[in-house]
Amino acid sequence: MTGMGFLKRLLTGTTPEQADLTWRKTTQGARVLVVDDSATIRAVLGRMLEVDGYNVIRAADGESALELARAEPPAMIFLDIVLPGMNGFAVLRALRHDPVTQHVPIVMISGNQQATEQFYVQRFGADDFIRKPFGQLEVARSIDRLVGFGRLSAREAANVVSLPVSVPVETIPSMLANASAEPGAVGVPELAA
Repeated sequence: MTGMGFLKRLLTGTTPEQADLTWRKTTQGARVLVVDDSATIRAVLGRMLEVDGYNVIRAADGESALELARAEPPAMIFLDIVLPGMNGFAVLRALRHDPVTQHVPIVMISGNQQATEQFYVQRFGADDFIRKPFGQLEVARSIDRLVGFGRLSAREAANVVSLPVSVPVETIPSMLANASAEPGAVGVPELAA
């Protein structure tokens, strides 16, 4: 691995091969509820999602999660299994039985190594399961799967217009007005040598 590859892996938690993958995302600004009793997990997972353009709300327990989800249903929920008071399984059941929240995609998260948890998560109607500790890759993969299964709507690809460095400022509005989705379709002045 090159020095740059090592640095990329260290900073992003992915290998160069994984970093080149394009993951499907859901709608920009979609509301995502993160439920975990750990302030660290809420902060880190919330930040991962915010960096991808999601509007994140957080809850530290099951009762708060139910209130937030019922008041304004989120696009998706990341729900820890071990919570104070009402555990994640009880929250999952309550969300699935409520007509307001029954169709919201739910990704269960847990640090417990018990294989039986995954069985119960699927049995109670969760859409996906992520084992702690997790990174950006696992979160992106989970959202990608939900978009792929049609549980979340896909984010529209942005139309990016690249401008050469030496374009005169006066020509930019006309270039943008004539821009098309086809690269190279707009006449661009050549860069001076």
